[in-house]
Amino acid sequence: MAIVNPYINLPGTTEEAFNFYKSAFGGEFSAIQRFGETPVADKLSSEEKNKLMHIALPIGKGNVLMGTDALESMGHKLTFGNNYNISIETDTKEEAKRIFDKLSAGGKVETPIHDEFWGAYFGMFTDKFGIRWMINYTYPKK
Repeated sequence: MAIVNPYINLPGTTEEAFNFYKSAFGGEFSAIQRFGETPVADKLSSEEKNKLMHIALPIGKGNVLMGTDALESMGHKLTFGNNYNISIETDTKEEAKRIFDKLSAGGKVETPIHDEFWGAYFGMFTDKFGIRWMINYTYPKK
């Protein structure tokens, strides 16, 4: 069964925002990854390398608030209205592919579903109704 979580995009203020959310909800971040730790780090300025590619804050039972800094140098044009995604975490790679194919039909695929460097099978798209989705299956750690 898939898990649904909100994923927000911010204009370089993700770390500040998530520290604020952490102060309200409590808990600890379950993931923090900076752009400087990615395969494209050599193409980024030192300021951009320090921005957050991904952060996750568990909230309550099974919910995770996630976010990223939307870097214009990487082609992300942030406007309020496109600064969120519905993120689906699936139990299997096959389920991820099935959901991706069904929901993206008639929409616009931004990132075809494929294996990513962080150990997941991942894709992004906007469905035919204008809703932005991220589909992710995390491979088991060996």
